Amino acid sequence: MTHYMTGLVVRSEGTPAELVELRLPEIGPGQVRVKIRAAGVCHSDLSMINGTLRPPHPLVLGHEAAGEVVEVGEHVTRASVGDHVVLNWQPACRSCWFCEHDQPWLCSTSHGIAALENGLTLDGAPVHVTLGVGAFAEQVVVPANAVIRVPPQLDFDLAALLGCAVLTGTGAIRNTARVAPGESVLVIGLGGVGLSAVAAARAAGAGQVIAVDVNESKKGLAEAAGATDFVVSSENLSREIRSRTGKRGADHAIECVGRASTIRAAWRATRTGGQVTVVGMGAADDMVQLSALEIFSSARILRASVYGQADTDIEVPALAGDVLGGKLPLDFLITDRIRLADVPAAFDHMSRGEGARSVVVL
Repeated sequence: MTHYMTGLVVRSEGTPAELVELRLPEIGPGQVRVKIRAAGVCHSDLSMINGTLRPPHPLVLGHEAAGEVVEVGEHVTRASVGDHVVLNWQPACRSCWFCEHDQPWLCSTSHGIAALENGLTLDGAPVHVTLGVGAFAEQVVVPANAVIRVPPQLDFDLAALLGCAVLTGTGAIRNTARVAPGESVLVIGLGGVGLSAVAAARAAGAGQVIAVDVNESKKGLAEAAGATDFVVSSENLSREIRSRTGKRGADHAIECVGRASTIRAAWRATRTGGQVTVVGMGAADDMVQLSALEIFSSARILRASVYGQADTDIEVPALAGDVLGGKLPLDFLITDRIRLADVPAAFDHMSRGEGARSVVVL
């Protein structure tokens, strides 16, 4: 049976996204068809259209989503019709070198793929889907290893955020930085990922969580997430952070912007022997400069956190349990519930640094 649905598509570079009718591919062995119920508007989607990334076109946007399984192909055992699932835009193959060495977030079959052709057609032409998902659509067809079951008690809008923003932000705190009780944490950039990192730092028992953003309006969101301090970013940021941390600097800095200037600011605001964790995805030509002497004498650690350095099949259900159990409140993250047609306006809000997460509810 042929299935048609509406999706948000960018036809070519530089053109606006538009709602169009698409034909879904027939489901094959090892695949599932999912009815999308909620999808978050993520900065990575904006990167697909603002020039940071240059994916192939035409392209269905969206990758942070949750929904309900409506069809399963042959040989699928990890999902059944009716299951509530979170979509995983970077599913692990479980057989490459990285997967076999307990680093599934670096899986060589999926790492770094901006878009995949997925059998969708638009006026008879093949269509690509963002990060292998293309979730700004009524339905998707994905490999079975790209869905993760979650309890049906978890609302779809919150479940969607587990697939990217929450997993990325909490993973940076728990898995990469490994924040310990009593330590101080600086979080730069308070979008969905940064606010998730703030909440995770407080849940980890951090003694001081300093939230930083260029937008003064983020103060309320930072406090709702559990920040003990809020600072508007400036050229004197490192001096301000040191004044709030016994003149030493923060034990941990979590950079959630993806710019050389903010990575450098995070580095300077971290104490000698501290750790800087880069979460934001930046441009290839935005170079970070550190002197060889500074690297040696500061004894700081600079590292990246890719997709929260998480085994998604284990940690997404665990996060769902934390949310349902009240250990990780996330209601503050959703500042707007919108329709598919409202996504371009949500991108504008994101570009201006307004709000936390907009979630498309279908």
